[in-house]
Amino acid sequence: MSRGEYDAHGKFCADTFTRRFGSWRNALQKVGLEVADMQRERVNDEEYFSNLENIWRTLGKQPVQGDIEKLLSRYSATAYKKRFGTWRKALEAFVEYINKAGISEFKDNLTKAAFKKRGSRSMSWRMRFLVMRRDDFRCKKCGHSPATDKGVILHVDHNKAWAKGGETVLDNLQTLCSVCNIGKSDLE
Repeated sequence: MSRGEYDAHGKFCADTFTRRFGSWRNALQKVGLEVADMQRERVNDEEYFSNLENIWRTLGKQPVQGDIEKLLSRYSATAYKKRFGTWRKALEAFVEYINKAGISEFKDNLTKAAFKKRGSRSMSWRMRFLVMRRDDFRCKKCGHSPATDKGVILHVDHNKAWAKGGETVLDNLQTLCSVCNIGKSDLE
């Protein structure tokens, strides 16, 4: 019985047994169940990659290590880490495999998925401060500053509008006074 099978049908989490007995294998042996010799069951890279591709397609995004522990995967994240060294290296090997194999349909889907998911529109207070400090706490359009012009309120604006695909990164942000920012709206 695999951990995934037990998690799907068992009363407790398989991790409980792993912590108690040191490993899933030890837990199975302790209760007298037959333990398959995992060394005989050699899995090649292509099988790992096929599994990873199925998970990626099912989720519609790049899987994170936590996604692998769910019932979507035939292999655990630990199996990937043992095979490739780290989870990141497993993903890098997978991308290299996709590129070499020339699976253009999957590569196209990866590219589309990368553009669908963007970071947040909002920014941290620290990022706002860094943008304003970089711009000398002055409006980039008219030059007004709260230090010299009473009543000026500074905003942090996206150079390329968020609505038009602009990212919330330092290179795409600028300091504008409230008047310039409202007048600019989503124009570039």
